[in-house]
Amino acid sequence: MNLPRPRLDPLTRKKLQRFRSIRRGYVAFLILATAVVLSLAAELLVNSRALVVRHEGRWHFPTYGRIHTGKEFGLDYAYEVNYRELRRKFAADPSGKNWVLLPPVPYNPLENCHPGETFRPRPPDWARQNFLGTDQINRDILARLVYGFRNALAFAAAFIVLTYAVGISLGCLMGYFGGWFDLLVQRLIEIWSNIPFLFVVIIVASIVPAGIGMNLGVLLAIVVLFSWTGMTYYMRSATYREKARDYVHAAQVLGASTPRILFRHILPNVLSTIVTFIPFTIASSISALTALDFLGFGLPPPTPSWGELLRQGTSNLQSPWIVASAFSALVLVLVLVTFIGEAIREAFDPKKFTLYQ
Repeated sequence: MNLPRPRLDPLTRKKLQRFRSIRRGYVAFLILATAVVLSLAAELLVNSRALVVRHEGRWHFPTYGRIHTGKEFGLDYAYEVNYRELRRKFAADPSGKNWVLLPPVPYNPLENCHPGETFRPRPPDWARQNFLGTDQINRDILARLVYGFRNALAFAAAFIVLTYAVGISLGCLMGYFGGWFDLLVQRLIEIWSNIPFLFVVIIVASIVPAGIGMNLGVLLAIVVLFSWTGMTYYMRSATYREKARDYVHAAQVLGASTPRILFRHILPNVLSTIVTFIPFTIASSISALTALDFLGFGLPPPTPSWGELLRQGTSNLQSPWIVASAFSALVLVLVLVTFIGEAIREAFDPKKFTLYQ
């Protein structure tokens, strides 16, 4: 049975065409989308586990499989095999029957790249595949940047979903009902907005048990609690404007329920404008996470984090590759997101629609 393909309405197609015509934003979108896809498969590119191991005629795929011990491959220890060491051993075998394929960056973000040596930042070393050098405790900087980027993306995605869910729902109710409900919620929001965000983070960080730590969930909950108010005000104004339209009055006369009117009629008509806020929300959430990590109130060590790398870099200015790597990555991502946001805003702007007819 052939199901019909969903088709975009003509107005949406024109908006997407406008977005593609804005070259700077479209190219930035392609670059960022590629980086996001690669970060989701980071274990295939940056990992201390091998992609493929061929040993005694058998194939092993350790990246997403079980943990293999050294004894399974003829080494003299029973803990997880060091695949870089295993590669060197197999390379010395003249038969060539056994071999190891490692990722381009054969380090994970938590391991000591130079075991048995002193802890100190080391400059980029292409021979040892530390392409951006190591931090102050011998961890590979590129590995920590890649996994830190993925942590930032996960934080930004969850932040957008939760913030928009609260802000859109409450803002629609305020704009639709108005009256005493609108005034009461506005006063409560004004009171809530005056609570200092950073002080709350410091207090929570001091009372959370050491075994739990300020994990991603706790940090996300705190940031969301203080970030939903802006979207609420926008949705209140948009809903207040839309509820005076004829289609809303028609739905009310036909007996449609309040949730149906809000989420099936009003929300789709303001959704295109909400989309323009998403890139800037992503940029603000990544900046917030990086700032909290830099101040020491973010993710617990040894979680890969750009803010933690920036803090290391500012404490070790004699090793400029640390701060340069983290700062460049942060600036690049924020610039790409800003270009995308500007292009989306211009493409979805109804005032400029006639320019693209």
